[in-house]
Amino acid sequence: MPAKFLPRMLESFGRPLLDFMEESGRLLLIFLQTVALVFVPPFRIRLIIRHILEVGVRSLPVVFITSCFTGMVLALQTFAGFKRFGAENMMGSLVALSITRELGPVLTGLIVAGRVGSAMAAELGTMRVTEQIDALTTLAVNPIKYLIVPRFLAGLIALPLLTLMADALGITGGYAVAVYLLGANPVSYEKSTFNYLEFEDIFSGVVKSAFFGMIIGLVGCYKGFYTSGGAEGVGRATTSAVVVAMMMILISNYLLTALMF
Repeated sequence: MPAKFLPRMLESFGRPLLDFMEESGRLLLIFLQTVALVFVPPFRIRLIIRHILEVGVRSLPVVFITSCFTGMVLALQTFAGFKRFGAENMMGSLVALSITRELGPVLTGLIVAGRVGSAMAAELGTMRVTEQIDALTTLAVNPIKYLIVPRFLAGLIALPLLTLMADALGITGGYAVAVYLLGANPVSYEKSTFNYLEFEDIFSGVVKSAFFGMIIGLVGCYKGFYTSGGAEGVGRATTSAVVVAMMMILISNYLLTALMF
């Protein structure tokens, strides 16, 4: 009995590990091919701009609501905590630093991963199961160059811009709550915000968001590109794209923070 149990136990641990390594290897290969093809003509500027509009402009409403109310909630929570120590005048700096360093890029990345990453996976997955990607190959069109590179570049360009807008909206929302709801002095709040806020704080968030944009575009396209199993497979790929992209964003956020600070 133990002789039969041991191989099964090893298989139960080994198979998921092999699947993970296979997925990681394929993802790395498609990433390297995508980066290499970025510099190979034709560049298809119109297609890139179209995807930037999809990733960036159409994500503005949800980013606006999320960042603005995050700044407002952060101001409320900060006031409640700092009031115990008589440090309400430091509220603006904490809100600004929290938004620009972490909450702005991370929340924007997670939101766009849920909205855009799923759409990319569903679109490319549908093309895969309906053999449209195979048709591109038959027509001598590189599917990675035509389908993945524009989306990859769109994420890389749009996410930093969205993060800058999220930073501004979050700080504005915190200012509105602090000044008009909690009665903070507007001059001291502005001084507290900008005296301690440095360019490095904003720049680090923008750099993070660029990595998050690449992750969203790459993972969403990868999951859709290798979809199998018909309509059910498209659903699995869409769900997996969102989950994997969010996990990679959170993990890479820690690694980037450790490197930059």
